Amino acid sequence: MAQTSNLKAPTLVEIENAAENIKGKAIRTPLVKFNGGVAGSPGAEIYLKLENLQPIGSFKVRPAANAISCIKDKSRLAELGVSTASAGNFAQGLAWCCKEMSVKCTVVTPDHAPEIKLAAIRNWGADVIKVPYAEWWEIIETHHCPQAPEGAVFIH
Repeated sequence: MAQTSNLKAPTLVEIENAAENIKGKAIRTPLVKFNGGVAGSPGAEIYLKLENLQPIGSFKVRPAANAISCIKDKSRLAELGVSTASAGNFAQGLAWCCKEMSVKCTVVTPDHAPEIKLAAIRNWGADVIKVPYAEWWEIIETHHCPQAPEGAVFIH
């Protein structure tokens, strides 16, 4: 099991750096007031952030763009690309960012992942490799992706 004891909330400086890192990649989406009522909460104001307007239809383009921007070894990134273990919106976000930056992207998915998700990931130019669930989970826990090119940067 992966250890989570060293997780911490990001600092204000890290948040500001992330905002700078995603400029020009993630779009600034509108915040709109929801005019519907909420049962049991009269007068509650609800706002919706329309992240469905991002290029992949999800906010996951934001962490993907930030993660790529944080890779210090740009020559390694350009030569070997990145890899991840995902079957959803993060994989699409990473694939989209890589396509925009001309970076190779390898996505390992569990063998039961929905084909519609895999088609979307492939549509953004990533190489998709399906593996048994246990193998996929091990990649997530170890951050080691033997299916990706040797030396590719693992992002999760």
